[in-house]
Amino acid sequence: MSGVSRLLITDRAWPDSAIERGLLEPLGIEVIEAPAGDEATLCELARGVQAIACNWAKVTRRVIESAPQLRIVSRMGIGLDNIDIPTATARGIPVTNVPDYCVAEVADHALGLLLAAARRIAFFHLRTKRGEYQLSAPPPPERLAGKTLGLVGLGRIGQNLAPKARALGLHVVAHTPSGDDRGLGCPMLSLPELLARADYVSLHLPATAQTRHLFRLPQFEQMRPTAWLINTSRGALVHEADLHTALQRRLLAGACLDVFDPEPPDLTQPLFADERVIVTPHAAFVSPESLIELRQRVARQVADRLAGRQPENIVNPAFATAR
Repeated sequence: MSGVSRLLITDRAWPDSAIERGLLEPLGIEVIEAPAGDEATLCELARGVQAIACNWAKVTRRVIESAPQLRIVSRMGIGLDNIDIPTATARGIPVTNVPDYCVAEVADHALGLLLAAARRIAFFHLRTKRGEYQLSAPPPPERLAGKTLGLVGLGRIGQNLAPKARALGLHVVAHTPSGDDRGLGCPMLSLPELLARADYVSLHLPATAQTRHLFRLPQFEQMRPTAWLINTSRGALVHEADLHTALQRRLLAGACLDVFDPEPPDLTQPLFADERVIVTPHAAFVSPESLIELRQRVARQVADRLAGRQPENIVNPAFATAR
């Protein structure tokens, strides 16, 4: 690699960029960090870079078009809804992600939220820390064995979660547009059938134009009044105002949310004050191991592309053989 190339890191969910710098700077790739992730700032910084790596910041058409030398956009994560892939494709720029780095962590987090809901752990914790020691305050905790977990989406994370849930005695059913059970042997249902049957509904879908606000009031009306919604996937799947209305109407028992639309959410909204809503700050993907793997693999994607090699996990099919 001749000369100095530059990588712009738009934002990050970890304290520093030491891993990225340690891998890339010896290769002659300078790492630049954006002080803010707004479009204007990113457009200004993108002018002289050959690579962009983004966590949650939006890499829009304007950002991409502001970088005439851009050769790769790497998502530091799984979902791709914050990158304008059509614009990148039109410019001949491959987009990459790391689709399998935190599968176990997110599945474990979803299961942890399910346990917190079923056994009223979050409710008891909150009340006890406030000084209330009262076993009868919430509805009685539930026995998991014999209950039904409905998976909406059955990708890597859903497939990882299913056997863990079965080990606790849960029955697992699923819904996907294809109806493919991925070899899990679980009943594949239509979405209305799943909502009518499941005691816990866990979402494992990407955010797309088709899935945005997939869960609105009509879907909540199809759920059991004792059921819980669990979302560790993308906040855009759930219409938050409709979820609040559904909880006020007692159409479902509660919700466990790790993702929001927008992020960060406005925690002053009444939805988040409801004790039936368990909230974590988009933490499902995090472990020391998962973050090290993610950051190393993104750095290698950037290095490979800028060295003329094909990086892993190109998501725009037109550039599956990009050089």
